[in-house]
Amino acid sequence: MSETSTSHPVQKQSSWLTKLLQSRWTPILVVILPIILALFAFGGVRSMGVWLGAVATGLCLALVGVGVYITFRILDFPDLTIDGTFPLGAAVAAVMLTAGYSPWLTLPVALLAGALFGAITAVIATRFKIHSLLASIIVATGLVSINLRIMGRSNIPLLNTETIFSPFADGFKAFIATRFGEDAIRYASNLLTILIVGVIVIVCKLLFDWFTKTEMGMAMRATGDNNKMVRALGRNPNTFIILGVTISNAMVGLSGAIMAQYQGFADVNMGLGLIISGLAAVIVGETIIRPKTIPLATLSAIIGMIIYRIAIAAALSLKITLPSGETLRVEATDVKLATALLVLIVLWLTNFRKKRGAG
Repeated sequence: MSETSTSHPVQKQSSWLTKLLQSRWTPILVVILPIILALFAFGGVRSMGVWLGAVATGLCLALVGVGVYITFRILDFPDLTIDGTFPLGAAVAAVMLTAGYSPWLTLPVALLAGALFGAITAVIATRFKIHSLLASIIVATGLVSINLRIMGRSNIPLLNTETIFSPFADGFKAFIATRFGEDAIRYASNLLTILIVGVIVIVCKLLFDWFTKTEMGMAMRATGDNNKMVRALGRNPNTFIILGVTISNAMVGLSGAIMAQYQGFADVNMGLGLIISGLAAVIVGETIIRPKTIPLATLSAIIGMIIYRIAIAAALSLKITLPSGETLRVEATDVKLATALLVLIVLWLTNFRKKRGAG
């Protein structure tokens, strides 16, 4: 009798834990929790600069999320080339800017550079029959040397160089000061970045959404779902794999050029571990939005990247005072580890829910 009575609380506790893990909101809370804690700890207004900076950074990286969505979700083609094409776009933009070219001209050139090496990865995988992961690692490794050749050194500062934001900076600051007061000027740079980059990201998203509705776009989508069916219809699925990987890395190269101009420098190691950030954006976005169409899926990748960057900024802002008096906080050097753990936890929770048949 005593054994039965003691087993009930254990069973109830286990059942409660299982229901919690099965809940759709659990992965979302894992991502949102650092943001909530940071808001309570520092206050929304006092840390406005942190949040605006995180949103601006998220938008600069948003096309990376869309690019990862294309390869991993649409094509089922794991691609690590983006670790090389992102700094490639930044390197091309930095060299062109220091040479006196128009900042706007750097964007299509960086896009084409990323597209070229994305196509090379896909050709190696499809024509030479090398696994996509190995092919992308080969190209990304080669891009380290290529990026160094392009830049001439490991880092190029752009602090006193004209960027896509420069022509609008003074006028926008004056507008912010007139409308919201002198204190708001410190937010002007991030707000301007959000506006300009937001327009670029939306245009790219809409163009890709439109493309997926064309005959070639639908064939590309079908290739990821069932390439045997595409072959049976008289189409070569390898052609559409090359096309999709090219588009993906084109977006990543463009994102690299934008990020270099926002941060004020280009560095050969900018893309290190970027694939994890892209995966985090896709997973977080899909967990929150649950997209059923391509337009919703690309939107979820963009929103996922923004939320992910806000979560990282919040985690870096948190400080925990231990009973011993020491302060525990996440350092900038811990960001990659925090990202890896975040993706691992959300993936595990998502798979747990699928295995348990949760809605």
